[in-house]
Parts: sequence; C-alpha cells; structure tokens
Amino acid sequence: MPILVGTSGWQYKDWSGVLYPRETPQRLWLEAYAAVFATVEVNAAFYRLPKPETFAKWRDRTPDDFIMAVKASRYLTHIKRLRGPREPVRRLMDAAQSLGTRLGPVLLQLPPTLRAVPDDLDACLRCFPAGQRVAVEPRHESWWVPEVRKVLERHGAALCWADRGSHLMTPLWRTADWGYVRLHDGRAAGHHYGRRALARWSERILGERPASADFYVYFNNDMGGAAVRDAVAFARAARRDGLQVSRTPAARMLERSGAVPPRSL
Repeated sequence: MPILVGTSGWQYKDWSGVLYPRETPQRLWLEAYAAVFATVEVNAAFYRLPKPETFAKWRDRTPDDFIMAVKASRYLTHIKRLRGPREPVRRLMDAAQSLGTRLGPVLLQLPPTLRAVPDDLDACLRCFPAGQRVAVEPRHESWWVPEVRKVLERHGAALCWADRGSHLMTPLWRTADWGYVRLHDGRAAGHHYGRRALARWSERILGERPASADFYVYFNNDMGGAAVRDAVAFARAARRDGLQVSRTPAARMLERSGAVPPRSL
C-alpha cells in the first residue's frame, strides 16, 4: 500500500503562485490541489466543524481516489478534554460521513496541558463507528506509558508520530496496522525541513512500517508554501528508499513558480 502524502489544509492565500497558478480562482483551489495530491488533512474542522453539505460538496469536487483526513473539533479535545465524548463524536461523524469513500482517518490532537487520562481516551475511542480509523496526537509527556499504548492497540487507533523543529515529539509506537505522521515545523529557513530531516523520516517509516500498511504523512508548515515544497521533497526521498508514494506535484511545477530553487528538490 502507498504512503499517502499531503498537507494540513489547502486554503492558504500565500500558496497562490506556489501551488496554484495565480490565475486560478480560490473557489477552484480544491480541484487544483486534488489534481496533484491524493490526500489532505482538513485542519480547519478543528476550529469550526463543516456542515454535512460542505463535506458532500468536497466529495463531489475531488477524484474517486482522494482521501480527506479530518481533524476533530476542539470542542471535543480542548473544551470537553475528551469527557462526555458521545455527542461531539456523533456530531463529527454525522457530518464527516458525507465525504463517503473520501473519508480517511479522524485526528484527535490533544491539548499540550492535558495529562494522560487513559480511561477518558478509551471511552472516547469507543464512540467512533466500527472501522473508522482514528489517530491520536497527545502532547504531554505523561501519555507515554503502557496503559495508553494498550488503549490505542485495543481500538486499532494509531499514535500520531509528530515532529516539531525537526525533533521527534512522540515515541515510535506502532499501535495499529496503519500509521499517521504530522510534521509541524522544520528548522531550515522559512520553516522548511532540510534534506536530512526528510530522509530520516523516510527511513523511520521504512524501518517501522509493515509492507502492507497505509501511512498518512501530512505537512503542517503551511507558511509560504513550505508544506508543499517539503511534501514533494519527502516523496522523492521516500521513492528513492523504495517506498510507494501517492501523487505529489512535479518538482518542475514548483521550480517554474519560483517557490523553491531547483537544487532543493
């Protein structure tokens, strides 16, 4: 199965002239994105849950093989802090199901101040429909204990492997037969990831991933189109390592745009 590579969102004005030709109107950015990427993480759902009809429109505007991961609402993760999850999970899934076959994993990104509550996480994961993939991104070190790992494994939920500043922020636990990676911010100029950092991530996935497992890799360093450039560079590194990778923009497309010097890709 392929490594699915994309970015955390697509509606960034500073990507005009980088990923999107300047003449492309904003209302067609999703179509332009889906033509060159096979997946996206809907980061905006964290701030405001889209309506079912919005998800349905996104479904109809994207190719059959396109996958949308959905970041769960902050109401569930940051306001409720995983307590009383049944209603917010139901509301999330009722809306997201309108994506149909485009629906990929749901991401639960937990607040950095939330200490480990394995029982609350277990109760939350129980609320998701059978077969729904869920990735969990804890951000407090108290979560790195066997009890949490067992909860994730019990539900087939993936621990999100997270990187910030080119530093691994999580253990490399494999808690499901699929994986989820978020790269938030590189150390190179313009929030980019350097070649070595991207090659290291390809090596990690190659070393830890079963041959048949899906892996979702999303770049969240959106400023100035850094996420687009890094997704292309990562995909190239992964292909050199023999991994099968979903479609990404051709490097020459970004070179023509002036987004990044050719030698960087």
